[in-house]
Parts: sequence; C-alpha cells; structure tokens
Amino acid sequence: MKKVKSILLLLCFCAVTSTHAQSDTAFTFLKTIKGDFADFNVDNLDNIYLITSTNQLKKINGNGDSAGVFNDVKRYGNVSSIDVTNPLKILLYYKNYTTVVVLDRFLNIRNTINFRKKNIFSVQSITTSYDNNIWFFDDQDFKLKKIDEEGKPLQETTDFRMLFDSVPSPIQITDKENFVYLYDPEKGFYIFDYYGSFKNRLPFLNWTSVAVSEKNMYGFSNNKLFSYELNSLTLKEYKLPAIFGEYNAIKAINGKVYLLKDDGIYIYQVKS
Repeated sequence: MKKVKSILLLLCFCAVTSTHAQSDTAFTFLKTIKGDFADFNVDNLDNIYLITSTNQLKKINGNGDSAGVFNDVKRYGNVSSIDVTNPLKILLYYKNYTTVVVLDRFLNIRNTINFRKKNIFSVQSITTSYDNNIWFFDDQDFKLKKIDEEGKPLQETTDFRMLFDSVPSPIQITDKENFVYLYDPEKGFYIFDYYGSFKNRLPFLNWTSVAVSEKNMYGFSNNKLFSYELNSLTLKEYKLPAIFGEYNAIKAINGKVYLLKDDGIYIYQVKS
C-alpha cells in the first residue's frame, strides 16, 4: 500500500511541475451585481447565492434576475457554508450547531438535519453527493460518511488512521465526475471513488477558496489563481491583476472569477 501511495504522489508532483504562467491580461471584466453582501457561492449553472447584510439568502440567475429568497438564514446562527453542488438542492451548514438546512431550488425549506441527534458531534464540512444524499467527514471517527436527507447512514470509508500515516483534516468536500475530493490546506486533495476507496492525492497546499468543476480544480495562493485541468493534468497559474483591488472574498468557478467587495459582486472571465 505504501508503495502504491509513493507512485501516486510521484505522478502528482510530475503534474504539478507542468505549470503555465499567464499574463495579467487573462481577466476580462463582465459585470457587477450591486449590493451589501456578507458571503456568496456560485453553482455550475452560474446561479449566484448571496447572503445579504439583512440576513437573507438570495438566488440570482445568470441573467441577473432574482430566482428565490430565503428569509430565515439566522435560524441557527451564522452559516458556515452554502453548498450548491446540486442547484436543485441547496445545503446550508451551521457548524456551531452541527445542523444542515436543506432548501429546494426556490430556496424553500425541505428538511433539517441535526447531526448531534445522530450522535455525530464534529463535522467541518458537507456536500451533496451525486445521488442527492449528503457526504461529510466525521472528525471523531476519522471517516468520510454518506447519509440520506433524513440523516440515515448509507455508507462510510475505512478509518483514515488505517489509511494514512498522517491523517488529513478536510475543510472542504466536493463530489464531481465520479469522485469525492477532500481538501486539507496542509496536505492537499485526497480523492476517493463513490465506493469510498482511496484513489489519489494531489499535493496542492495552502490554497484558499477551493472549487472543483467538471474539468478543473481552482484555488488561490500568494496572490495567484491556480487552475488544474483534470484531464490533461496541467496546472495553470494566473497572477491576480491590480485591477481587482481590495476584496472581501474571491471564488473561481466555470471559467470565471467572482470578487466580493463592499458594494457588490464583481465578475471576470478567465481567458484560457
């Protein structure tokens, strides 16, 4: 097993060395969505989910039109994450209360899951699975687990302490294209198949605002955007231009970069 891991890591490092530097002109301004927003996320259909300063969750479609409003964001305190992996099923996760609120595509409540009632007390992140269930990492059992919308256990991996010499502590989970990606900034990506078997590791360290789309991984580090093409195993590097100015949050997805500023969301196209 250790020999297999070493080979996988060697392959990963080979892929990392094939970087391609880009110029500052790689970003084209598209538009601004004005408003006072505290947080946001973007799904694979370019819908934008905005948490406003008045504690609403608003959904804006790709044309800039309102597509839903949820008025009870503060029900369990501050939202830790907005999972929009499936645009038809939005997950609001409240880490301090280990509680998930499940919304439909119009942002109406479908269900609420309290992990504590399932004897699960430490969960950093969650995501929607390919089959519309929920993945999460149990920090007490050191296992990646899947439950249904009612909280019923469906699947779990081997204890990570049996798989790895140094156990990762993933802060983000993404389900894309037949794989589940767990990201630990200090150790990189750990990739599992849908049966819970470990497949690979990508040592991209200290990335922030990580995202995985159908073709690319994205992350930011040292004032640069990194885009890793999953098919070609090519890592592209983009220096963030001065025109971005100061921002409160940043995200790359679907070939675009979204900047959260004091007066709204600024959207740029990334040239390939």
